Amino acid sequence: MNSGDYRLARSNSQRAMQPEIELRFAHFLINQAVDAAFCLGANGQFLYVNDATCQMTEYSGEELLSMTLHDIDVDYSLHNWLDIQSQDSFTFKSRYRTKQGRIFLVEISITYIEDQGRKFGCAFVREKSNEVVDVSVQKWINELRESKKKLQQEVYQLKAKEVELETSISILRSTLESTANGVIAVNFEGDILSFNQRFIDMWQIPESLILSKKCPRCKAFFENQLKDSEAFNRLVWEVSSQSDFESYDILELKDGRVFAHYSQPQRIDGKIIGRVWSIWDITEFKQTEKALRLNEARFRTLAETTDASTFLIQGTRLCYINPAVELLTGYTREELLTGFDLRQLIKNKKRRQVRNRNEIGNFEYQEINILTKNGTERWLACTVAVLDGVLDFGNKPVKLVAGIDITDYKYAESELNQALEQAKQLSELRARFLSIVCHQFRTPLNIVSFSNSLLKRHICEWTEEEIRPLLDNIQTATEHISQMVDDILFFSKAESAKINFEPRPLELVQFCNDLVAQMQMSSSQCQINFGSQLDCLVACMDKKLLESILKNLLDNAIKYSASNNTVDFQLWCEREHVIFQIKDQGIGIPVADQECLFEPFYRGSNIDDIPGTGLGLSILKTLVDLHKGQINVESEVGVGSKFTVILPLAQ
Repeated sequence: MNSGDYRLARSNSQRAMQPEIELRFAHFLINQAVDAAFCLGANGQFLYVNDATCQMTEYSGEELLSMTLHDIDVDYSLHNWLDIQSQDSFTFKSRYRTKQGRIFLVEISITYIEDQGRKFGCAFVREKSNEVVDVSVQKWINELRESKKKLQQEVYQLKAKEVELETSISILRSTLESTANGVIAVNFEGDILSFNQRFIDMWQIPESLILSKKCPRCKAFFENQLKDSEAFNRLVWEVSSQSDFESYDILELKDGRVFAHYSQPQRIDGKIIGRVWSIWDITEFKQTEKALRLNEARFRTLAETTDASTFLIQGTRLCYINPAVELLTGYTREELLTGFDLRQLIKNKKRRQVRNRNEIGNFEYQEINILTKNGTERWLACTVAVLDGVLDFGNKPVKLVAGIDITDYKYAESELNQALEQAKQLSELRARFLSIVCHQFRTPLNIVSFSNSLLKRHICEWTEEEIRPLLDNIQTATEHISQMVDDILFFSKAESAKINFEPRPLELVQFCNDLVAQMQMSSSQCQINFGSQLDCLVACMDKKLLESILKNLLDNAIKYSASNNTVDFQLWCEREHVIFQIKDQGIGIPVADQECLFEPFYRGSNIDDIPGTGLGLSILKTLVDLHKGQINVESEVGVGSKFTVILPLAQ
């Protein structure tokens, strides 16, 4: 080979070795850098790390190359990595954890590049430990904002319930407007609060008139239309809205019309809050009564043409019915007048008290509940009179019953009571909920605010040992708030039946051992002693819900026990049931409190300042019911409590 060929071969060899030499020098250069540097692949996988990275994290290079950035980045989930990867270069701060557990703040500059169709990130990291306090406080502030947002969602849900209630009241109002009776409501002071259009039409009240017992023009208007104004004042105007009686009255107008007037006190929880009056025109009834006193023929003529249901009853037998009765009951005339048992038609009846009996004649007023042929119930407001000597069948007296259908009014009355009760319960629940939430949130929020204020004031002069207790206080308060928010959200799901129940085969002994170990690591206040005579027990249960049940009971046993006490946790099987029993030596539960123990927001009378929302046992009872199980409690104040959960053993 000549010299020219030798130089050409040497030149080619040097060019082939050039990338390998450059790579070796790049490796030497990056490992001499003071800042940590590494390359990231998909899902944050470490592809390359320099020596400074190993020194900073206390991991070896081999260990880091088997890990992801998520393993050492405490705030990894707080960053928007999709946004970071979409930019050519991005700088931000985060917290890293060393192999020994030390957490410190770093500043990261990362650039994403693409090579041969593969995208990866090149990162340079510099430690910024002196700024860790600001990042931690900001994180907790963000968490508090998130908690506030969740509470606002709860408030929105309460407002939605208010809208539902307003809809119900609107429907009720429409029902009252559609009834044939005039209806009016009066409060304690005698002010007329509400009335329907039928009441206005019956009395022909002008728009300019103010309806109130305090208005002289209003009183004069009604007196001018009545034959007996003194009776009106005595029966209506002077009756207090707090009077505890029901009555039927008759009002005769100067134009010849006759109104039946029924009133009753309006109650909530046994307390009178006002009075409701119902008025209907019985002019036809009165005319019918007069016609019956003349002769039977004229009675039949009137009875056949009136819309009022008219009966003639002798003993337990129907002697006569008009067409309105057939329409009302669904029975034909032949069915009702041929050996029909009257008890099959009249379900029950209630006599109404009538004051000043001598003024209205020998009549009795009743509410009669009838059962129609198709099984539906209807209510009639009736006048009952004994026609002795006026009409008779076989020389025996008969009763005349004339009634109008007041079913719509009865349903409206019932719906009004239900709406008022629902409004009262909703108001009480909302007030109780807001009171508990505000009280329970105030203490941890004050701790966070106070600790944060001290940190801002002394951050530059205090040592890490002086700062650490304040950070721990903030952390504890934040966890307390988070737990309360979780309880409220879980209770909301339970109340709206949105909890998924998914039973799966579960090995209970190992499950309980793992749960006790987990709780013992997070709390050293009490020792939990778990025992079971079984080595293995498999049952179909929802693992997540069962964990909530047992964890709630164990948390309560620890929280309400003195330090260094023992909590006993037993598991056994009996008659196709799994039994979990948790016994503590805590403060105990008063007997009076045990009856309300599983109600939402209820807390014992002897808990003093021990924090809590009163939702835990209510949620627990719901979860036990989902398993078709039961829970029992035995407790004595100053001795301790024993909770026993019994769940079916479904293989």
